[in-house]
Amino acid sequence: MTDLIRYPIALLRPVYERSSFHRSVIDEVDDAGLQSAYLHCRAITREHAKTFYMATRFLPNHKQRSIFAIYALCRHLDDLVDEAEDLVLQQKLACDDILHRIDQWKDHLEETYRGYEHDHPVLLAFADVLRNYDISIDLPFALIDGVCMDLTKKRYETFEELYDYSYKVASIVGLMTSEVFGYEDPAALKHAVDLGIAMQLTNILRDVGEDLGKGRIYLPLEERERFGVTEQKLFNGVKDRHFREMMEFNIKRAEHYYESADRGIALLSPDSRLPVSLARENYSRILNRIRDNHYDVFKQRAYLGFWEKLSVLPRAWWQSRG
Repeated sequence: MTDLIRYPIALLRPVYERSSFHRSVIDEVDDAGLQSAYLHCRAITREHAKTFYMATRFLPNHKQRSIFAIYALCRHLDDLVDEAEDLVLQQKLACDDILHRIDQWKDHLEETYRGYEHDHPVLLAFADVLRNYDISIDLPFALIDGVCMDLTKKRYETFEELYDYSYKVASIVGLMTSEVFGYEDPAALKHAVDLGIAMQLTNILRDVGEDLGKGRIYLPLEERERFGVTEQKLFNGVKDRHFREMMEFNIKRAEHYYESADRGIALLSPDSRLPVSLARENYSRILNRIRDNHYDVFKQRAYLGFWEKLSVLPRAWWQSRG
């Protein structure tokens, strides 16, 4: 590691260690039940969103715990559908029961927005977030609509359809967290949407093989036909020239959205720019890892190790100063 890289990491290391969700992050919260709820949300984020979790640790305490609560809510809603779908496949749950569970959570969310405190740790923490930040109820409701699409939609005809799905399951998260990050220029929200689209496209490209195992193909039919990639080829894991060209086309599309997102980072509150820049840099590098793996998204999962993620810190730190 060169001195040019080592210096910014050394400079920021105290910040990283200080913001690692030690007791000080929740000691500011007086209520013991609420402290426990935030710790629960932190554990969910740490387990399921390692890249995102590392980035959020550079936020001030009050923003850090709020972001954990938002992520935990989004994750819970996603898991609610995924777990219910698995039970349907096992014939242990009827489709009507899934809709009932979802409607129950919509009711719980509405009650939370009206000030009623549920004892579920995710809702308890999210209620505290709502006391400090203005997050429209339309946002989590749109997220629910998005995750529910996986119950009925296994194929996408056009990119416009895929964009709508990506907006609901990813850009919505960006819009919710933007209220915590802080901004003065509303243009920041447009770029937050683009960052969500970029990250979801990255997920889709990384998880082609995993999604095929669930019977899902997110890559639009219109584009698969244009590149000559049949459904049968996908299920057979064929990585021919046609497949590689289609993957590269989608990688470049995702990179276009990342470039738009970059213009929004400078519009965020100064204390939030580094975490967002760090998450953006690490997520976008997954696309390069897919290239390094010769577009094998059937048997190899593109990912970055901890130190690889941390090595991005100098670049993210420098960009966040702009």
